[in-house]
Order: sequence, then structure tokens, then C-alpha cells
Amino acid sequence: MTPEEIERLDYRLGVGIMLLNPKKEVFVAQRRDMKTEAWQMPQGGIDKGEDPLDTAFREMEEEIGTAKADLLAESPGWVTYDLPADLIPKLWKGRYRGQKQKWYAMSFTGKDSDINLDTKHPEFSEWRWVEHRRLPELIVPFKRELYLKVLKTFETLF
Repeated sequence: MTPEEIERLDYRLGVGIMLLNPKKEVFVAQRRDMKTEAWQMPQGGIDKGEDPLDTAFREMEEEIGTAKADLLAESPGWVTYDLPADLIPKLWKGRYRGQKQKWYAMSFTGKDSDINLDTKHPEFSEWRWVEHRRLPELIVPFKRELYLKVLKTFETLF
């Protein structure tokens, strides 16, 4: 795709969830479809007519097998990230240049044993809790700027 073609593409609407345990560590999981290490927080697309907060709880259930969490905070606006040009044709049938996301910070109310990555459509191979400062080093480079914005948004929670 040419830069001009990419510029004309829309962003896919989605949500992201910063799930915190009682120690204020952040949940991250390793993507199954990546050959390199690619840890991320739960996230996903908003279905037509779906409320973003409802999407966040649905995505947690679909991706990590549980939605045992309480809302702590919501990003005041939407944040975007652009996909690398070589990934655009491979994701979402090439219809989007990246995602425009609403982020939520949530307190995990379950036990670690409630987390189950063996879901109907597994996306992750493993998971762990990490210190929030480690997020930028764990994420794929094209999402790093977004994660830095999310960390800044929720910095009072750590």
C-alpha cells in the first residue's frame, strides 16, 4: 500500500484494559500469533452499537477467561496507534490503518486461578503480572507510544 492509501484508511474502534492486581502489578499476556516476544494488555474491537465499557468486560472474558474486575478509571479521550505498513494487509482484511482505543484501568477482584487462557478462541500462550514501568519494554515497538500515554493517564493508580 502507498502512504496515500494508508492515510485514507480509518482506525478500528477498540478498547484496552489495564488490569491491576492488589500489588498494583499489571496483567500482560504473550500473543500466540507472534514469532517474537509480544506481550500486551487485554484489548479488542468494539462491536457495532456496543458500549465501550461493556466491550472491555467482554474482551477480558474472551481473552483471559474472566471478567472479575472493578472499574478504577477511564481514559478521558481516545488514543490511537498506527500499524506498520507491512501489517495493514494482514490484519482486519486491510480495512484499517490501526486502532483508536478507549482505555480502562481495572482492579482484578478474582484469584490468579480464575485466569484461563484456554478460551474459545485463544489469543495468548502465557501471562504474568509485571511492574507498570516494564510495559514499554515488553510491548511491540509500534504500540510503545500508546502504552506510554496509557501509563501517563493512569499514573496516580500506582
